[in-house]
Amino acid sequence: MKSSRIRDLIVLAFAIALAVPSTFAAGLARAADPLPSWNEGAAKSSIVEFVSKVTRPGSPDFVPVPERIAVFDNDGTLWCEQPIPVQLHFALDRVERLAPQHPEWKSEEPFASVLKGDLKNALAGGEHALLELVMATHAGMTTTEFEQIVKDWITASRHPKTGRPYTRMVYQPMLEVLAYLRANGFKTFIVSGGGIEFMRPWAEAVYGIPPEQVIGSSIKTKFEMKDGKPILVRLPELNFNDDKSGKPVAIHQHIGRRPVMAFGNSDGDQQMLEYTQGGPGARFMLLVLHDDEKREYAYGPARGLRNVAIGAFTPALEEHAKRDGWIVVGMKSDWKRIFAD
Repeated sequence: MKSSRIRDLIVLAFAIALAVPSTFAAGLARAADPLPSWNEGAAKSSIVEFVSKVTRPGSPDFVPVPERIAVFDNDGTLWCEQPIPVQLHFALDRVERLAPQHPEWKSEEPFASVLKGDLKNALAGGEHALLELVMATHAGMTTTEFEQIVKDWITASRHPKTGRPYTRMVYQPMLEVLAYLRANGFKTFIVSGGGIEFMRPWAEAVYGIPPEQVIGSSIKTKFEMKDGKPILVRLPELNFNDDKSGKPVAIHQHIGRRPVMAFGNSDGDQQMLEYTQGGPGARFMLLVLHDDEKREYAYGPARGLRNVAIGAFTPALEEHAKRDGWIVVGMKSDWKRIFAD
């Protein structure tokens, strides 16, 4: 009786499968494909093959779970960074909001140009101008107050080209990579030149990355007692710049383990990928190339793409990637879709 019942269930399962063959096959395909927004090709295969070999017990490249660390740049790697980085948009909005409290800004650069809508002139001062904007707009409040300011802004603000909320300007293929790695025992970290306390309020909801796994640039913070309550006050002074050679330093300080996988998109990520590759055993390094003007942006200037001041994927970086075996993902050819919806 028992064997007859089992046989009947097997026959029924096959009957259902034959009755709806396309739906059944599509379901199986989705279940088997961890990266459905990636086109079939070398880039997608390299991710799957690497994860397989480092997580398979008995493999010569096996990596124990505690050592499965993957690091991701944020701007241009996990979400859109053009026409200006999201945090810069935040700072510019804050200048306009705070301007009534600072009449001197009408004649002081870079604030005067920001208030006139002349971003090119405002940023003509380079990193010094950027630092001035950040210090004036990100300091002078408690950490709790700043967190709420960021949450309110990120909820209300929209991308100037698409009209989408910035939290919907994230790359669906990279969300799939994050989920795939976590499903295989990896801890995923953001290691960004952006502000650590700008990213932490929303990173978990958007990427599934908790605040303690977000690493970024920071300004100095001071402990105080106010009205009998302990607070942390943000000061207008740079604490750490988490860009270029700063990224390996921050990884060492915050994580304490060398990553086995690293993902970036510009020359600001080069040292992070070099540091990852410098460890023993199997290593994986990937760069995202923005070459899809129709669905996102095309800039580089690798492969003759438009030059940019922030987020440059230079010809020298592409040559470096080719020489050291780093994977270069072209949005146009490797991604079926760009955004999550």
